Amino acid sequence: MPNAARWVLAVLVACVAVAPPVAYFRYQYIHAKRFREVTPERFYRSGQMTAAGLREIVAENGIKTVINLQHEEPDPLLLDRWMGKGVVRESELCRELGVKYLLLTPDVIPKNLPRGAVPPVVDDYLAVLDDPAAYPVLIHCKAGLHRTGRLTAIYRMEYMGWSRGEALRELRANGYGNFMASEADEFIIQFIKNYTPRKDRPQAARPATAPAPHPAPVAVPAAPPAPTGGPR
Repeated sequence: MPNAARWVLAVLVACVAVAPPVAYFRYQYIHAKRFREVTPERFYRSGQMTAAGLREIVAENGIKTVINLQHEEPDPLLLDRWMGKGVVRESELCRELGVKYLLLTPDVIPKNLPRGAVPPVVDDYLAVLDDPAAYPVLIHCKAGLHRTGRLTAIYRMEYMGWSRGEALRELRANGYGNFMASEADEFIIQFIKNYTPRKDRPQAARPATAPAPHPAPVAVPAAPPAPTGGPR
C-alpha cells in the first residue's frame, strides 16, 4: 500500500475513533452548559442550556427561579439539542414548568457610577435572593463564567460569609481566568472589591428607606412564536 494511502487510512481511523466521544462531550456540554451546584438544594449556576437540559435541571433540582443575566438575549431562544434548532423561548419554558423567570443585566453599568460604588443591579439581585420563596435559584449567562461568576461571588460573600479573597479564588477556579479576574479589572472592582456584605456595613450606610429607583428585575412576557431558524 502506498504511503499516501496509509496516511489517509490512518486519518480516517483516527476520525472514527475520536469523533464519537468528542460529539458526546459537545452534546453533554451544551445540554447542561457548565451546570454547577453552589449550595445544595438552594443555589445553582450554569451557562445557556438547551431546552431539554433546562427541563432536566429544573426537574432534578426543584428549581423555582431562573435568573437570566444576558442583556443581549433577554429571552433566549433555546435549542432543542446540540446543533439543533431553536424551539422555545426561555420564559415560555419556565412558565410551562411553573418556574419564575427574571432578567437582570449586570453588564449594563451606569456611566456616572461613582468610584467605589456597587452597580444598582446588585440591590435587585439581593432583593430576589432575600425572598425565601425564590429558592432553589438558578442563575446563568451565555457561557456561565463571567457574569454568573461575579454574582455567585456576591452570593458567597453576602449569604455564606465568604471573604473577597475566597470568592475571587473560586471565581478563577471556575474558569473566569486569572487575567480577567485581576483586581485591576473594572467589573471585579465594581462587583467584588467594592462589595461589602450588609451585616458588615456601618449602620449609617444602611438606608432606612428604599434607594433611588433603578431598573428592577424584569419578568419577561410571553414572546412571539419561535422562528424556524436557530438563534444568532
